[in-house]
Amino acid sequence: QVHLVESGGGLVQAGGSLRLSCAASERTFTPYAMAWFRQAPGKEREFLATIRWSDGGIVYDDSVKGRFTISRDNARNTVFLQMNSLIPGDTGVYSCAVISADGNGDIWGQGTQVTVSS
Repeated sequence: QVHLVESGGGLVQAGGSLRLSCAASERTFTPYAMAWFRQAPGKEREFLATIRWSDGGIVYDDSVKGRFTISRDNARNTVFLQMNSLIPGDTGVYSCAVISADGNGDIWGQGTQVTVSS
């Protein structure tokens, strides 16, 4: 069973940056795509960005376009989320997921907390 482990969360002031990482436990595992999601306090989980493993195709939610950048390291089976110009509304638990070809999240990480202070 493949596990995902996120890291890089923490407390940052508004306007600051954080870089999240999500590593798959198996180096030989090749996902169709990987994605980042966020769940803010009292809200449902929302999609942020996804990257297709084969060709690097990327899709962003409009709420983070221009501020967040998703990237991948195929050799290390790791996906990153570079977050710039953070605002208090970005506070939440950030989770990565393996996305299958039908668009479903098959494997989820445990999440990492990001808190943006004003």
